[in-house]
Amino acid sequence: MASSIESLLEEISGVEDPVENLQSLKTALLSIPVSALRDSVSGQRFDVIFSLLNSNESEQVELCVDILERILMALSPVHLAQSYRAELQGGLTHPKETVRILVLTQIGRMMEHPDAVTEILNNHDILQTVIHCIREEKLAVAKEAIRCLTKLSHSKPGLDKLFQSDLLKVMKDVMATSDIVRYRMYELVVEISSVSPISLGYCANSSLISQLLGELTGDDVLIRATAIEMVTTLAHSPHGRQYLAKQGIMDKISNMIRAAETDPFSSLYVPGLVKFFGNLAIMDSPQQVCETYPVFQNKVFEMALDPDPVMIGVALDTLGLLGSTVEGKQVLQKTGEKFKAVLLRMSQLASSGATELRVRSLEAISQLLTLQPEQQTEDLLALTNTWFHLLSNQPIDMIHTISTQPFPELHCGALRIFTAIATQPWGQKLMISTPSFMEFILDRTAGQTKEAKDAKYELVGSLVSSSTAAEILGSQHYISLKSYLREGPYYVSAVAAVSTEGAD
Repeated sequence: MASSIESLLEEISGVEDPVENLQSLKTALLSIPVSALRDSVSGQRFDVIFSLLNSNESEQVELCVDILERILMALSPVHLAQSYRAELQGGLTHPKETVRILVLTQIGRMMEHPDAVTEILNNHDILQTVIHCIREEKLAVAKEAIRCLTKLSHSKPGLDKLFQSDLLKVMKDVMATSDIVRYRMYELVVEISSVSPISLGYCANSSLISQLLGELTGDDVLIRATAIEMVTTLAHSPHGRQYLAKQGIMDKISNMIRAAETDPFSSLYVPGLVKFFGNLAIMDSPQQVCETYPVFQNKVFEMALDPDPVMIGVALDTLGLLGSTVEGKQVLQKTGEKFKAVLLRMSQLASSGATELRVRSLEAISQLLTLQPEQQTEDLLALTNTWFHLLSNQPIDMIHTISTQPFPELHCGALRIFTAIATQPWGQKLMISTPSFMEFILDRTAGQTKEAKDAKYELVGSLVSSSTAAEILGSQHYISLKSYLREGPYYVSAVAAVSTEGAD
């Protein structure tokens, strides 16, 4: 096969219109598994393919990209760095987006290789051009450049090169291009900062993080909203949270929520502030965050009752996030009547809101009601039971009604609530005491999409795995559920199959 690739390359270099020959080479390369391709391509030069990238013919360029994508993945990153430096450098400024992405992907591979990265670190021009790619008009190219440069942060030499050479000035010059490009650079800085406390230290010393934090209180509310998103990402790592706390950012964001009461444009950035604390609560401690920053919890409840669908949506997601933990459930329960009003609102939204809010309500309710078997203390079971019955006078009928509506996402959302209560004894007692409910669970004709079948299968699995199900539901139902589980989510009975054929 190596000889046929060699002869195809020779043919390509000798023809005026190489498209047909390139197609043959692409077919030949695709017929070889990548694992075996290395032997076929090693020792060959592919300068002819790189040279054919310099064309105005789109078909020819795209064929060359496909061929190089296949070949370069089979070559070692070190070989690439040593033998195709000039070609890669040229590809970074190619007019075609696909060529630039191909080259950035390969440079990313080199940056992950301990020997190849040395070659890249010694090539100042390539690194400078990669940084310039962040200001590209095409977002996909900029994103690939960010991914590429983030990989440098995994080693001290890489961090030194980015932050302790004139490349830092290059980064700052690129940032000055526009607001959009500045935020792409912040994205890179946040990605690098998230890798380790050491990489965060480099970013902090470069003054780029303090510049980002300064944007939180800038005059432009849209820029403020974007800055909050970035800071939330930075808070995903323990060392990031520690740094933000040391800089007083949690207090600053808490004060921003308070001050937003008098800002007519606050709806543009308050959801981001709430998401920040919601993420913080889950990663640290819901109780600690809610007690230290009571303005956060109050704002979430206020947003849940707000008429603005954006505010409601973020509140629902945050409540679901908080309520997914035992500590979060206890924090919400402590608020008494306030949370009861919010639960009632969630129930109304789930039954008759806009479809997207209905889906998010159902998801939040299922998170609030979920209790893992090891979490099922008497107190917590009483709590979830109480919450379920606050949804409606007949909550099981209400959720069942939602599940019968002709929207797959509502059907699945309702089933997830049943899955949440299926592992809890009180939930099983409700199910068995509701006429025809077990038939509904075992009915394979309800919900015909893959997602619906998967959601129903998960519900059945939750019941079967519960240690109390056999006793509460009765042996006959339990055996039927086990059969359902054994047959799998997509089983069609012979009778059903025959009747379907007859209907055709």
